[in-house]
Amino acid sequence: MTISRNESIEWANIRFVPILHNRMEFALEVKRQFQEFQPDCIAVEFADTLKKQIIRGIKRLPLLSVVHYEQDEGEFIYLVIEPTDGQVEAIRLGLSHALPVHFIDHDTDAYPLDNSPMPDPYSLTRIGHYQYCQAYLRSHKKTEMSHQDILREKTMAFHLQNLNKKNKRIMFIGGLFHLPGILNLVQLPQTEVIGRRHRKGVEIAHLHQESSREILSEMPFLSARYEQYRVGKDLTPLPDRMDNMSELVDIATENHHNNTKEELSYSQLKILHKFARNYTLLSGQLAPSFYRLIVAARGAADDNFAYEVWKKGSDYPWQTNNPDIPVLHLKGEDLFLGHRKIKFHRRLKGFRRRLVPMPVKKRPRENYPGEWKADFNESNICSHPPEDIVIEGYGRYLMKRALEIKAEENCKIVQFTASMLDGLDIRQTMRDLPSGKIYVKENRQLRGKVGSVVVIFDPDIPNPGGKECFPWKVTWLGEHDQESDMAFYSTSAGEVMDGPGITRCQYGGFMLTYPPLRVYDIWRDDFFNTARNKPERLLMAAIDYCLEKHVVYVAKDPPSGWCLSLASKLSKKIIYLPIGIFSPVILRKIRQFHVLKGHHVRRYSHQYIS
Repeated sequence: MTISRNESIEWANIRFVPILHNRMEFALEVKRQFQEFQPDCIAVEFADTLKKQIIRGIKRLPLLSVVHYEQDEGEFIYLVIEPTDGQVEAIRLGLSHALPVHFIDHDTDAYPLDNSPMPDPYSLTRIGHYQYCQAYLRSHKKTEMSHQDILREKTMAFHLQNLNKKNKRIMFIGGLFHLPGILNLVQLPQTEVIGRRHRKGVEIAHLHQESSREILSEMPFLSARYEQYRVGKDLTPLPDRMDNMSELVDIATENHHNNTKEELSYSQLKILHKFARNYTLLSGQLAPSFYRLIVAARGAADDNFAYEVWKKGSDYPWQTNNPDIPVLHLKGEDLFLGHRKIKFHRRLKGFRRRLVPMPVKKRPRENYPGEWKADFNESNICSHPPEDIVIEGYGRYLMKRALEIKAEENCKIVQFTASMLDGLDIRQTMRDLPSGKIYVKENRQLRGKVGSVVVIFDPDIPNPGGKECFPWKVTWLGEHDQESDMAFYSTSAGEVMDGPGITRCQYGGFMLTYPPLRVYDIWRDDFFNTARNKPERLLMAAIDYCLEKHVVYVAKDPPSGWCLSLASKLSKKIIYLPIGIFSPVILRKIRQFHVLKGHHVRRYSHQYIS
């Protein structure tokens, strides 16, 4: 073995590029060394009996293929053609440059699974390929080789010696595990190993789209970024595992916000990356795996966000449902993968409350994607009654809570003289304990009731381009005397469909006013055009339609001076309650609601809304 000035592994005319199979960093290294070495031919660690179908699968890339065949013992073998594999990359480069590609491995059956620990491939980006291989060679202990490994290494060494006689520059790509043995064998004359020259029943199939989410060695999102880099050449930045995972988290964060209107805080994202880093280091790795990233996402936020990370991370965009060859559906067990399972308990579905057998009704599904959305219109919409009960109940709770808080603020604390009045005030008494004085409370009755309630989750101030997150503005009248009139702004109806004629929306803010059947459409009423934004318009309407003394306003920021002035002119008072004092779990629950396409949908809506 000789070492060139550029620190590569060479023997005679052969450049050795040892790899870990199906790891992106090694595919990038193969591409780099191919451009540097400019070989006359390529040799790879594949058996020649599989050459025809493997090359056929490689030519189909970026579509994923599976080469499969049955062994003598009746066990099926599946070879997934992945773009991030170093050997696949070498063959693609050889074919694109019209170079001879030689498959020099020995065809063997019943090859044992190799679970030998290897250094994290991400270290290549820091120490380089040569230092990585040298570290492995120094730490490699000579162990007893299996019979199949001996035959394979002798076969590859024989073919490499023959290629060395015929070609000037040969580039060999094979597993790092076999590098020490092959380097020793090429120093000695080798004879051809007797083995299978032809294998019957070798077929190729298209990998099912759902299987690509489960069985790929690399995260599909990472494979897609590598493929985009390969096609984009100089226009696309060199893919980096850590950078791509950060990009995945950013995309998942945006998708999570679009679907739930919930934003992840900076501290949550910081916890996510710290969790993933520590979990990875405890496992003896440098870069987190896809599984560890999902676990970290669930720990830092919730199952909904973890699902978004999985959904985007497992998406390989080039898969198709109408390929030109048969489709094969595989699971991790078919490839003897040591996969871990993770279940998402998303809030979109009901939680399992008790472990008893329950009848399950199969709900109809869309015949094609977008069927329910295309059929939905706003001509005759109505609400979902169970959600009406929840929102009305919460509105009355806010009324009661506001009066209690206001009454507490209206309480007078006086020094005890002759009467206990409305009870002992412990707080003030403890403050003035050294003086020995005792204080009591004198509750002063709060006049008036609450007639309107306004809750603002998001003020939805338009961006410089005028885009709004909650563009749908509606005024609804109560259907009976137990319901209030309601005005709100929310996400658009028909954007997210949970069933036929059932759309899921999310409030940006709403207003309730009692009694019902009095409110004109506030979004079309010119009287409220002086409002500068949607929260002001809701509060102005609440003040105008309120028949009682008080209006409750729940929001992050207090009401504007303009609204306070309007309330004073109409002899009303605004009770402001910061939204942060209320349970975020309850607020998240009432913020989501459903709109039905007509009253007839109420007959089956409970089957789709949990």
